Amino acid sequence: MKIIAGLGNPGSRYSRTRHNAGWMALDAAFRRSGACVERYRGNGELARADGLLLFRPLGYMNRSGPPVLRLMEREGAGPEQLLVLVDDVNLTLGTLRLRPGGSSGGHNGLASVEHALGTDRFARLRMGVGPCPPGADLAQYVLSPFYEEERDVVVRMVGRAADAALCWAAEGVEAAMNKFNGPLENGPVS
Repeated sequence: MKIIAGLGNPGSRYSRTRHNAGWMALDAAFRRSGACVERYRGNGELARADGLLLFRPLGYMNRSGPPVLRLMEREGAGPEQLLVLVDDVNLTLGTLRLRPGGSSGGHNGLASVEHALGTDRFARLRMGVGPCPPGADLAQYVLSPFYEEERDVVVRMVGRAADAALCWAAEGVEAAMNKFNGPLENGPVS
């Protein structure tokens, strides 16, 4: 069993913001996988495909860890079976960076998952949504929608992230890293 968790914030106010790139990629993975939606009482939305769970915690980004942990415990999954999809302002728009583990790098969603699991040894796919313009408030920037002129790149990045996540589930982290890490123009685009 593999679990792909896309992190974001609930509500229409946040639906197309930079901080919801994880949810956008999860939606694309859901469409590509043919997963069936299940009812789930663990504060999230869940879909299942062959040996794969797609999970959207429905709390705020900085509280994503406990719902992810509850799902993993219910399914008997370990950290090596988890991939978390998140935005990253330290990566240029369109860049993907998949890693088998590592620090949260200041990302509150990743920090929440690390804290809940008690480890940073789970895969994470960071999607570049930055950088934050000089002098701009970081929180306001990530909670604002993408600019109109960025939308084509965002659609392509989200599709590539979904493909990378499904590749991770099918072929492993190394194969997905080799195929998808890097700027948008250097990788496959769906």
